Amino acid sequence: MDTKLTLKLDRAVIERTKQYAEQRGVSLSEMVETYFVGLTRSENTARREPTGIVAELAGIARGVQIDGSAESYADYLAAKVLMIRAAVSFPAKK
Repeated sequence: MDTKLTLKLDRAVIERTKQYAEQRGVSLSEMVETYFVGLTRSENTARREPTGIVAELAGIARGVQIDGSAESYADYLAAKVLMIRAAVSFPAKK
């Protein structure tokens, strides 16, 4: 059920927002609703802890020092691939 909402905003902000909405073919109401949905959804999801493979891989590169050389970066990437393979149990290529 849609309900009317009254907002007080700076006139220039309203005009810029109207132009923005018109260029994208949406109404101001749709933009505000989408923003509110995203705002409230992100608060709920921001507090969740990662699960599954994301939890296993989170922080996988903590403590790794890369000095900027190509060899150091290649070593880092090789170690990362090995850690990811171990985490997801992919067989190593021969």
